[in-house]
Amino acid sequence: MTRSRVPLLTALALLATLAPLTLGGPASAAPPDAAGRPAPGPLTVVNPGFEQGTTGWQFTSGSGVATNYPHGGARLAYLDGGPGLKVSQAVTSTGRGVYDISAWIATGGPNGRYVARVNGVVAAEQVLPGASQYRRYTLSRIALAPGDRLEIAFESGDAWVNADDVMLSPASPADPRVSSSDPEIVAMFDWAKRKANSWVHLPQTVGPLNVDEWNTGGTGTGTYGASYWAGYANRSGYYSRDMAHQLAGAGVLGLHAENKAMLRSFAASATAEHKYYPAWALNFDTRTYLSIDYRSPTNFVREVPATFELVQKAEEAYRWSGDRSYLRDRVLWDFYRHATEEFVTLHDGLKDNGAVKVAEGTGGGIFQGTASYNELSGEPLAEAGDAIGSQYQAYLAMASLARAKGSHGLAGRFDAKARDLKAYFNSTWSGSGSGADMVRGYTTDGRPLTGWGKENSWFMPMKQIMEPGPRREAYLDYIDEQASGAGRPANIEALTYLPDTFFRNNRNDTAWKWMKTVYDRKDIQHVNTKQGTNGDYPEVSFTLLGQTVEGLMGVVPDAPERSLTTQSRLPSGMDWLRIDDLRIGDSSFSLRHDGATKSTLTHTSGRSSHTWEARFPGTHATVTVDGVARPARTKVVDGVTYTYVTPVVAPGRTVTVEVR
Repeated sequence: MTRSRVPLLTALALLATLAPLTLGGPASAAPPDAAGRPAPGPLTVVNPGFEQGTTGWQFTSGSGVATNYPHGGARLAYLDGGPGLKVSQAVTSTGRGVYDISAWIATGGPNGRYVARVNGVVAAEQVLPGASQYRRYTLSRIALAPGDRLEIAFESGDAWVNADDVMLSPASPADPRVSSSDPEIVAMFDWAKRKANSWVHLPQTVGPLNVDEWNTGGTGTGTYGASYWAGYANRSGYYSRDMAHQLAGAGVLGLHAENKAMLRSFAASATAEHKYYPAWALNFDTRTYLSIDYRSPTNFVREVPATFELVQKAEEAYRWSGDRSYLRDRVLWDFYRHATEEFVTLHDGLKDNGAVKVAEGTGGGIFQGTASYNELSGEPLAEAGDAIGSQYQAYLAMASLARAKGSHGLAGRFDAKARDLKAYFNSTWSGSGSGADMVRGYTTDGRPLTGWGKENSWFMPMKQIMEPGPRREAYLDYIDEQASGAGRPANIEALTYLPDTFFRNNRNDTAWKWMKTVYDRKDIQHVNTKQGTNGDYPEVSFTLLGQTVEGLMGVVPDAPERSLTTQSRLPSGMDWLRIDDLRIGDSSFSLRHDGATKSTLTHTSGRSSHTWEARFPGTHATVTVDGVARPARTKVVDGVTYTYVTPVVAPGRTVTVEVR
């Protein structure tokens, strides 16, 4: 969720003026040539933003290049209304790969077409609606072999069609697919999968650096690393807050290389000179700070929750991928330690919290260090609910990572820190009230703040720092009431946190309501009109993916331990839900929930057996595994009693667990 909400331009056309977009195989980067430049990949689109006029494209009569209504840069391709008009480019693949092709398109009426043909046969197409403001369309998972001829075409409809800013992405390593008794979740997931993958950059692409709405030309070029868009499309970078929230969805797509490269870039930026704050945003080269948010080592955008969220998300990325470099990489490990130790000590001094340390902001603006993600409240916050909740989760993540590394003493110390912080929050910090009377922050002069705080309200139950019970339930009711009424944020990306908040607390129907709210608003113009529709904000698609898998399906991956936990969180009216090609580490699974009492897991590919903890809320007298009764075991997690079993699922095996 990027800041500085001002009129936007796009950087995509600027990229197009600097170099053609090239694609290599999804898993490899092209080697440099003798001059040190990245070598062309096996697929190249010339002049993807039409900034070089007609170069590389074929135009029928009634079509051409214009300057009247570009999406970005100075030029666009246009087609008049009427049958038979086309703007196209044909390229020959010199390698094997699977690709997505995206473009920004505006139309004066319906029935235009955006088409990809391979060897003359339609491989993917979209019939365009009437939409006079630009929207981003994607043709997904187009497979090419060496020698295949790919045609990218924009074809005329009932009225004018404008096209601009073609972008190519490597198709994601995973291709998860959802089926269900409810067609809405199927459509939602399919849309989100295609949209999220369209934001992935190809490593070794040469593109502009430090592009923003005030500096549309940038400050030169760089070679992009493994990354995806996490923020506005008019800026040549990704943001810590956005990336943290998008990480689970990226994990579902198997974008582990991108997650690690982006996390590591933030970790490397959290230096002693920055008082262990990470940079707020980096360029897509994954090395340099985005200049609109960084002026000097003492004058850059920084927000307390982000530091802690990055630690939590690194632990989650480790569980999704099984990549032990999350434990061994010195840059990452030092970041975890600094963020949970020196950072807290350095930024704790305005409010006396006794024996417990709470990281604080300055009470000033975003360039001085804010305590909360809610930048628009005008409150001089020293401490905030989203910061203390994120600090709690960072402590838990540090304990988990230390245990995985074999540092059991360190793990125990951070377990204790997490317990102490949670106890202090519930006994003292949050006050004694609930609903509108719960404390959600403190000003720099020590004054407690209650009422609606948006992020610093909903993050408290989302980060599970609140003890279970009537007080938390009442606060969840309050959040839903405020977000459904006059307190609803205007920007769609803020709403994307609400499904997470309610799924974490087993409010399945409410969480699903907010997923549908976000999805139903995807075609509405974003509050910043130059951004495009709400659905063209990257956080929307990535979070819907993560919320389907971690929320509705209740999947908790643990690739390093070759295990996974599941819990059905299907809402009322959704009888069953299944996902195929669910990737956890180097294994793939199919998972189906039938209501809240039956789950089936198939280990479709992989080398090692996995332990499956199949959880079901409540105490059940009978649990069966493949029809055979097993002794029922129970555990309490965050105030909820679960019945569970832990069968071992070998590659190729299907196991069904049911409770009665």
